[in-house]
Amino acid sequence: MTRRTALALPGLALAAANSSNDTLTAVDGIKVGHYTLKDRPTGCTAILCEAGAVAGVDVRGAAPGTRDTELLNPINTVQQIHGVMLSGGSAFGLETASGAMRYLESKNIGFPIAGTRVPIVPAAILMDLRLGDNKFRPTPDHGYQACVNASTKPVEEGNVGAGAGATIGKLFGMDFAMKAGIGSYAIRIGNTGIVVGALAAVNAVGDIIDPRTGQIIAGARTQDGKGFRNAMDAIRNGHLVVMPPGANTTLAVVATNVALDKPQMSKIAQMSHDGMARAINPIHTPADGDTVFALSTGTLKLANVGHGQIGAIAAEALSLAILRAARNAPTVLNIPGLKDWKPVAK
Repeated sequence: MTRRTALALPGLALAAANSSNDTLTAVDGIKVGHYTLKDRPTGCTAILCEAGAVAGVDVRGAAPGTRDTELLNPINTVQQIHGVMLSGGSAFGLETASGAMRYLESKNIGFPIAGTRVPIVPAAILMDLRLGDNKFRPTPDHGYQACVNASTKPVEEGNVGAGAGATIGKLFGMDFAMKAGIGSYAIRIGNTGIVVGALAAVNAVGDIIDPRTGQIIAGARTQDGKGFRNAMDAIRNGHLVVMPPGANTTLAVVATNVALDKPQMSKIAQMSHDGMARAINPIHTPADGDTVFALSTGTLKLANVGHGQIGAIAAEALSLAILRAARNAPTVLNIPGLKDWKPVAK
């Protein structure tokens, strides 16, 4: 089990979210649902904010696959979104957002225009087409079903939804890679009522590092497959690697119940990438599509809450969500996962 840590900020004491739910759905107004295909390891994850959420986004990977992220630019008109779709299946997976729109429209949720309501559902994808028969990929119907499955229950983690086909540690080829998946974590700030949560679908090329210890907990394995190679040590020692194009992307959603505006949420999305960088190395490569969405459901209205503090906590929550994505993933298609595989110490 992941050990809880505290992050000292002026005037705000941190505590882990309550024991019944320490995942993204601890944030009021957020629902999460997965759909996982049976035909091969892939799927999609719906993060719903049916009452609307103010949102920002920050893309750091140089090979993103996204939809409607430009709407989140602070200078643009739309002020609230109604969901985010994360999906496997590479660019084919962007279709899942259409299913989410159909679901939300059926509930009369969306941006009012021309006598109807248009649901605003940005999306991002990761590339998992190398696992199994890539003719099977998430569709709009799967996106719809992920929304049907969405609830405020603790987020299911591991090989589910958008993380079903996620892998890590691919700098030396898939023969030495490991499995990862979906991870989530939430933090409550003392007795203020503030909650900040994160969800990550971890498909990184790099190693997963516990930022509290600096130790690799998952990633590229040694030649005998029994331990960790340490990707950055290998690079420093002259091992030339060619990052597999389009194989590397970590997608994340961070959210808070604190009422904030679009510029503030855009900054929080940007700051949250620091949490990604603390837990994954290397990160934000030319082959990555690393993307963070930041949501404010606005159910808690407080004066004098600095969005910089919320951003710092969001980065902390995202780091811990990434660790859980690795620790909760079991072995799939002979790609070992930490849930049922243990490295042999050197």
